[in-house]
This record gives sequence, C-alpha cells and structure tokens, in this order.
Amino acid sequence: MSGVQERVTDALYGLGWATVKKLPEPVARRLGRAIADTVWKRRGKGVLRLEANLARVVPDATPQKLAQLSHAGMRSYLRYWMESFRLPAWSRQRIADGFTPQDLHHLTEGLAAGKGVVLALPHMGNYDLAGAWVTTKLDTPFTTVAERLKPETLYDRFVAYREGLGMEVLPHTGGSAFGTLARRLRAGGLVCLVADRDLSTSGVEVKFFGETTRMPAGPAMLAQQTGALLLPVTLWYDSSPVMRGRVHPPVDVPETGTRAEKTSVMTQALADAFATGIADHPEDWHMLQRLWLADLDHVEERPA
Repeated sequence: MSGVQERVTDALYGLGWATVKKLPEPVARRLGRAIADTVWKRRGKGVLRLEANLARVVPDATPQKLAQLSHAGMRSYLRYWMESFRLPAWSRQRIADGFTPQDLHHLTEGLAAGKGVVLALPHMGNYDLAGAWVTTKLDTPFTTVAERLKPETLYDRFVAYREGLGMEVLPHTGGSAFGTLARRLRAGGLVCLVADRDLSTSGVEVKFFGETTRMPAGPAMLAQQTGALLLPVTLWYDSSPVMRGRVHPPVDVPETGTRAEKTSVMTQALADAFATGIADHPEDWHMLQRLWLADLDHVEERPA
C-alpha cells in the first residue's frame, strides 16, 4: 500500500468513527445494509473470496444459494463495522443488553477457579462487542492481541478504540506478546484471541471443512504452559439488535504426547468447534481472505 493509499485508508476509518457513531442506531443499520448491498453487487475481490470460502462451508450449495449467502455475509460484515464505529458511544446498559451468550457457565466457572482462561474465536459476528460485554456485564478485564495494520496511525486508532472499551491490547508482532499473555493467565486473568487465521506462517495444520489450513498455535500453547482453561467461542447475529453466541466446552490438554503433538490435537479441536458454529451460521463468518493452503499455494506458485 502506497503512502497516499495509507493516508486515504486512515482518513476513511477516521471519518467512520467520527460520523457513524453520531447517527441514530436505525439509521446506521440501514446505512450498513445499503453499503453492503452496493459492495456485493460490484462483485469485487472480497465478495468473490467470501463466496469461494463459503463454498467450502456449504459444499452442496447451488450458485444461487452461494450468492444469497455471500449477500447475507456482506450485510453481516457491514453490521459489524457499523456497530464497531458506534460502540464507543453506546451506554454501559446498551452494551450489556447487546449480547446474549449460551453456556456462559464454562467461562464464569473457569474464571472462578482462578487458573486463567483463554477464549479463542473465529472471525464471526462482532468480537469487539463481545469483548465490551465481558468488560461491562461481567466486569472482567482481559488482554488481547491486534494485528499491526498499515498505516501505523490506523493501527493506533484500533488500539485506542479497543482500549477505550476496557481491553488491554498487545501488538501481534514487534513485541513479547506471548510472555505477557502467559503472565496474565498465571495471575488468573482472561485472554481473548481471534484464532481461525494464521498470521505467522508457523501455525498448526488442521483439517477445516475437509481441507487443510493453518491456525495459530498460541491458544493451545498458552493453555499448556500456564494451566489455563481453553474455551472456543462462536458468535452470530439474528434479526434482532442483540448478538448471540456460544461458549463451547473446554478443550482439554492431552495426557500424553510431545508439546507439538498436544498443540496439534488441541488446535484441531478448536478448528472443529469453530466449524460447528460456522456451519450453523455461515453468513456471519467474515472471512474475506484466502485461508486454505490450496488457495495460498496457488498464489505463491504464480510467477511474479
């Protein structure tokens, strides 16, 4: 991305946070749907990639069904952005009323045990809203990791935004995130990580909807190293203003095997839990990037 493109991107996000959060909620919701419909009709790279990814999730879908899913997916994705732009202006009560998770006892009992909890999520629904709900409704601070974005000013905006919602944010690169996360967990704290896409090229290979991809090793390694509970979480929307979610049963550390073998088994268990939630609500999985190794290899093998 050129310097000019970076400045334009940063300015557009700044405009979104400055303008959308001032809109009445119904107006922001309609605006999000209108933008989603326009982007979907243009059939750009992001929409086509989303549709290709959804074809793996729903392999028997007709082209018409895939188009319907990608359309609903873009509306869900823009709902995420409209909510995120507005979250800093939401009252504590609006945040507390904005999310209803199932099987929350897995999380509350894990926190009460005092050994620390790792929540691992895919790119579903609005994980920022879920995080704000945790800090507000449960009055529980947590630590997370953010991908370093270009330009740096845009990354700073995201960090300030999430810290404003009560989160401690560490950079994915350029720091000692793993050590800090481990310390938080050993102190009985909460760590939340988006974990369905490997950003390091050193992730763990898993089977995901029948094909091979890589997912981050961090959640499983943290659970092994600190004794923390590892819980998958999936999120989705329905027709109401309230986001839904599920805290899945814990992923246990295997009793035998090397550290690498245990990490592989645990990361596959995460992938399986993610797949269950995504299969139930495919339109709320916001994966607009290449994910499976077959797609990544195809890109890597193309001549420059």
